[in-house]
Parts: sequence; structure tokens; C-alpha cells
Amino acid sequence: MRPATVGLVDTSMRMFATYLVEHHANVRAVADVRREHIEGYKAWLPTRPGRRGKPTLSATCRHARLSGLRSFFERIVEWGWDDAPARPLVFRGDLPILDEPLPRFLDDGSAAKLLRAARSELDPLDRLLVEILARTGMRRGELLSLTIDGVVQIGSAFWLRIPVGKLHNDRYIPLHPSLKQLLDEWLARRPEGLRSNLMFLERGRPLPGSRVDAAVRKAARLAGIGHVTPHQLRHTLATQAINRGMSLEAIAALLGHRDLTMTMTYARIADRTVADEYFAVTERVEALYEAAKVLPAEAEGRHMRSVRAEMYRRMLGNGYCTRPAELDCRFESICESCQFFATAPEFRPTLERQRDDAAARGQADRQRLFDGLLTCLKEDAS
Repeated sequence: MRPATVGLVDTSMRMFATYLVEHHANVRAVADVRREHIEGYKAWLPTRPGRRGKPTLSATCRHARLSGLRSFFERIVEWGWDDAPARPLVFRGDLPILDEPLPRFLDDGSAAKLLRAARSELDPLDRLLVEILARTGMRRGELLSLTIDGVVQIGSAFWLRIPVGKLHNDRYIPLHPSLKQLLDEWLARRPEGLRSNLMFLERGRPLPGSRVDAAVRKAARLAGIGHVTPHQLRHTLATQAINRGMSLEAIAALLGHRDLTMTMTYARIADRTVADEYFAVTERVEALYEAAKVLPAEAEGRHMRSVRAEMYRRMLGNGYCTRPAELDCRFESICESCQFFATAPEFRPTLERQRDDAAARGQADRQRLFDGLLTCLKEDAS
């Protein structure tokens, strides 16, 4: 785990220990912890103050606290610690259900305003920071880790190497010509004799993350588009790409995602293809409301055709067969006495003619059968 993740788990364990000390002083060892202690801890967590002045812990923070605790109990039981409880005490169902908000991104108009403001009114470093975030979709931490040998030429095109980042992988992404020119100009002004090989230094020191945030905020303020964060530019690039037909696999490679489930998030956002198909269907539906009396043949979808074919397949001369499709029918002429036979009032004239025909032929059993069906119809109608 990364140091920050270890720190998060450490905080989770300390918080649970604090709860036990305050409310269950008789718990002297991990083996003394019981399920009722976990239940009490779950109720205690929402009462704790949150970060940055929030009155209570958020669901995300409570999820992290309980998730770290769950991993702890699972591991020590698996490893057979002497001080372990008899079984794991925290389960998946104990974790709060988290919301899944869509990524925040800039629409095309706002993105264009941001880049125009960056190019016209920002100093060279601020402009470069905004442009590289907007054109590559890299994370802020990845930007700060770029090295001076990160630009490489493969064939006739230039690529930028993104170093090992959040997901412990590195990658190459294509470099836009204008961005390549900006990077060349920045490196040309780089003082000689610097010990660091980081690409972005200011006064000989690595840029802090707050410096990148400030550059993006300044460009957004000049563009008049409100508050913007560096990560929003990553979401913006992904949304622009998917709306213009770029495949999910290519977007995953560009953003450094390990699997497509991460990239599929952007498929939920205002997909232009979905919008085009929606409005095309809407026009056809509106035309039906305005003029047509019946649905045109092309309006019948695949599922509607399947239902209609099934209805006709099961229709009999005097009713319907409700036999499940997986059950074979071994009979040919006993439909009216079959348990799966069903009829309706619209078939009454047919049933009456069949009853009269049976009476004329002296078929007493068939006559009683049809009389019974007609009686059921009368009872259902009443």
C-alpha cells in the first residue's frame, strides 16, 4: 500500500480503539471483541465530527473506516493469530452504500473559453499547466511527476511518457503538436545545473499541487465559468472523446485505467450517439401522435414482434393455450379439457356453435364440456 493508504487504515484502527476505550473498557484484547461491539461502533460513527468543519462523518469516510476494520479482522483470522476472534466480525453489508455521482466535466463551450483564457492572459507556466491537463487527461500527481526525458519520438509522432502513478502503472500518450511546442519552450528556459530531473520546477523546487490548482482556478476565473479543478479537465477530455466516437478501449489506454469498468463511467454521460438516436425516435413518436391512426410496421420493435408471434402461436379457434413453452404437448384434440386451456368472452359464439354441433351429433360428453365452458364465462362476466 502507499503511505497515504497505510495512514488511512491506521486512523481507522485508532478510531475503533477510541470507541472501545470510551464505551467498552472491559475489552482488553482483540479476541474480546464481539459482534455487539461492531454494531455499537456502526451507530457511533455517524455521531463523529467530519473533516473541514462538517458536523458528521460522510458516508464515504464511514465506508473507509469500516472497510479498514473489516480487512483487519479478515486477515488476522486467515493468519491464525492467537489474539484473533473466532470469526470475522465485519461484513460487506455493514458498509454504507455509497452514491455514484457522474464525473463533473465542462461542456464544449466552457472548455473552449478556458483554453482561450489560458492562451491569452496567463503566464507561460500557468498556460502550460492548463493545456497539458486539458489535452492529455492526466492526473495532477502524474503531471507533477513528469521528467525532462518524458517526451519521446516514435516514428514521426511524439509521445509523452506518464510515470507510474495512482494505479501503479505507466503509459505513453500521443502528444499534440502545439503542446509539444509549449513543452520545448519550457524546457529551453530551464536553468542548467539543476539536480532534479522533474519537468516542472519553480525557483529550483518541485511544484506543489496547490500551484496547479491555482493555475486552473485563475484560468476559470478569467473565462467566467466558475470553479474548476484539475481533475475536471480529465473528465472533460474523456467526455469529449467518447462523444466523438473514440472507443472505450482507447480512452482507457489514454487515461491509464486498469479495466473498462472505470471507463464505462463516461459512457453514462450525455453520449451524443444516445442523444441522436433519442431525438430520431422522438420525431417518429410525435408523428404518430399528430397524424397516424395506427403504428407503422417499422415502429414494431423486436420484443413486440416476439410477443405477437407467441400470441398467434398459442391462439386456438375458441380460446388460448397457456401451456408453458418448456412443456411438450402430447395431445392433438383435447384442448378444451386440458388444464392449460383458457378462453374469453369474445369466443362465446364459437363455443355455442361447437356445443350445438355436439348436441346435433348426439355427443353428450362434448356437449357437457362446452356447456361447462359457457357457464364459466357467464360466472366470470357476473
